[in-house]
Amino acid sequence: MRILYGDLVLPVSQQLGDNLSRLLLQRENKEPREAVINFRDPDYSAERGGYHPVEIRLERSAHNWRICYITDFAYVGQGQDAELAKSLDFDFQAGMFQDVSGYYPIETALQIYPIWEENFITYWLDMKVFDVEVS
Repeated sequence: MRILYGDLVLPVSQQLGDNLSRLLLQRENKEPREAVINFRDPDYSAERGGYHPVEIRLERSAHNWRICYITDFAYVGQGQDAELAKSLDFDFQAGMFQDVSGYYPIETALQIYPIWEENFITYWLDMKVFDVEVS
């Protein structure tokens, strides 16, 4: 099983692809057609801040997987009105990138994506701040 990412517009790294593949291999149901991987910092809150939750959706065809989207969430608002909203959204299927200012062609994220990914991998693999759930 492998994740195809070489033909994506954004430079998804082999390190990210390999580690997502490892998560998929650990699943009890090894024949799903789709998977959503959630990364959550249990201490993240609107009041204290912390590491943003991330959701990655993948779809399978035959023995290969494709990344559909990667979404980074953040709290917006204050107090009891705070809610999680998309902070950054790299939607590979729709070819769109979204940030707090609007929607753009995914190519617009060519500079921000590698920075985001490097930070995410550091938080996930090096600092181990996330609880990870694969569904």
